[in-house]
Amino acid sequence: MNERLITHLRHVDLAVPDYDKQLEFYTTMWGLEPETSEDGIAFLAAAGSPEQYSVRLRRAQEKRLDLIAFGAATPDDVDALAERLLADSVQLVTRPDRLQTPGGGYGFRFFDNDGRTVEVSTGVAARRHRRVEEGESVPVKLSHVVLNSPNPEATVDFYRKHLSFALSDTLRHPAMGEMMWFLRTNRIHHSIAIARGPHVALHHASFEMRGIDEYMRGTGRLLRGGVEKVWGPGRHMAGNNTFSYFLDPHGNTVEYTTELECLDEDSWHPHIYDFSDPTVTDQWGTANPMEEFVARKSFNDPDRGCFVAPPV
Repeated sequence: MNERLITHLRHVDLAVPDYDKQLEFYTTMWGLEPETSEDGIAFLAAAGSPEQYSVRLRRAQEKRLDLIAFGAATPDDVDALAERLLADSVQLVTRPDRLQTPGGGYGFRFFDNDGRTVEVSTGVAARRHRRVEEGESVPVKLSHVVLNSPNPEATVDFYRKHLSFALSDTLRHPAMGEMMWFLRTNRIHHSIAIARGPHVALHHASFEMRGIDEYMRGTGRLLRGGVEKVWGPGRHMAGNNTFSYFLDPHGNTVEYTTELECLDEDSWHPHIYDFSDPTVTDQWGTANPMEEFVARKSFNDPDRGCFVAPPV
């Protein structure tokens, strides 16, 4: 495997037709802070994160995943990764250059094998963030992103071969085979995961809460607010993290989580978990069963942005 040049997950960017409703949800209900906004574009930050923003919203005619952004340590690493991808015939959207988004930095964009736009950057100015206090049920940071793929084995191979992600664990079903792969780029159990789905789409974006109490308070606030719950609250086996899945106004699944496992990478060996065992999907036994309703909502709508770079 090539040297690992990606350090962490930065942000997820969404395009939506009803921009105002989406902006209201992610700020007033979900708990992100509108750090910067322009006409039809909002950069929303998580209170405890030094990243300039965790979610970017863009007004558009069609719903789509605009891009997923990762960090790198140095400009040399950004250049090396771009050259590596070019040598492997990966299609670059932009060449390494100064970024025009909040915090600046230096980076580039490319398409993954499913046609998603991926950005890698370095040198982005740190945001003045703060300690999330006890009892405060707002996201500390973006935790991870899960992606649906109709050809997940190839997508897992892409991220492992070209971006040096490592496999942490796999979910398998006796009748359906392998269904989800958890991939890491640092000690955190997963920054992304790839799920088998009928089409390319965002499966869910997950946000880390301060602790169990804050996670449950946030879950309760959304339930009281009438936000549609998809699954949870519960605790997964893979990653050992809590989960509460909800739908945003455009049908994207978003998750509150906490206590995602940090691994000793030198000694870790990936598990294959049988998710027909209910304790694998939910160790607590408190969530609604993992059935067709949960799967259907998680499939999301087909992504209209495949191999089409976002305009900004």
